[in-house]
Amino acid sequence: MVIEPIMETSPSSTPTQADDKKNGGETTPAPVGRTLIDIDHVDFFYGENQALFDIDLKLEEKKVTAFIGPSGCGKSTLLRCLNRMNDLIDGTKVKNGQIKIRGIDIYSPEVDVIELRKRVGMVFQKSNPFPKSIYENITYGLRLQGQNDKSYLDEVVEKSLRGAALWDEVKDRLHTSGLGLSGGQQQRLCIARAIAVEPDIILMDEPCSALDPISTSKVEELIHELKNQFTIVIVTHNMQQAARCSDKTAFFYLGKLIEFADTQTIFMNPANAQTEAYVSGRFG
Repeated sequence: MVIEPIMETSPSSTPTQADDKKNGGETTPAPVGRTLIDIDHVDFFYGENQALFDIDLKLEEKKVTAFIGPSGCGKSTLLRCLNRMNDLIDGTKVKNGQIKIRGIDIYSPEVDVIELRKRVGMVFQKSNPFPKSIYENITYGLRLQGQNDKSYLDEVVEKSLRGAALWDEVKDRLHTSGLGLSGGQQQRLCIARAIAVEPDIILMDEPCSALDPISTSKVEELIHELKNQFTIVIVTHNMQQAARCSDKTAFFYLGKLIEFADTQTIFMNPANAQTEAYVSGRFG
C-alpha cells in the first residue's frame, strides 16, 4: 500500500489531554481541528528499553506543533516515528498503539516507506546539503522519481527556493556547490529540498540549534510562511522559539506526554505543575 495524498479525515471530536494533574485538576486539552496525524497510545522501544510510554496525541493540519522537554525525554524519538526514521536503528519497535496519517496506519506492513518519507519530509539538526550544486540538491528527489523534464525541474527549483526564502540569494549561482553556502543558507536549502517533492508534513529536529541569531530569525519567519501549505512538527530546546513559532505545544518528560495545549496556554497558563516548572526555567 502506498501513502498517497491520503483521504482527508473529518475533524476529531475527542480532545487530547495528559493524565497528569495540577492542584487536583486535569490538564487543559489542546482544541483539535482537522486531525492529520493521530498518535494513538504508542509505546516505543529501543531493544528492551522503553523510550515512549502511551503517547496519545492528535496533530492538526497546517499548524505548527512544537515538541519540548529536557534532553532524553523522547521528543526526537517521537518525531522520527512519524516518518519511520527509527526503522534505520536495529532493535527499535512500536510495540503498542498506532500512528495514522489521514487514517492510514504508517506502520502497516503494506505501507511503502519510501513513499511515506516523500510525504513526510525531514529537516535535521545539522544542515546536510548533498555535495552537489544547489540546483541538483533541489531536483535530487524528483530525479529519483524519474522526473527529468528540464522546464519542469527549473520551475520546481525556483518555486522551492522562493518558498525557502533563498531564491534572491542564490539565483545567480544555482550550479555552484550547495556546500559553499553559509550555515543558515544551507539549512534553508535543505528546507527547499524537502518541499520540492511537495510533502504533506515537514518534520524539523532542532533546525536552528547550529545557527546564529540572524539565520535563526530567517528560519523562524520561514516556518510561519510554510504553515500555510504544510503541517510542521518541530523539536526544540529553545523555549522562546517554541513560543514564537508554534500554534500547539506538547511537553514531554521521561518518555511521557505531560501536557498538550495551545502554545499560549502552555507558556502563560499551563495546567500541570511540571510543565510550569519547565517553561519557567526551574528545571530542565
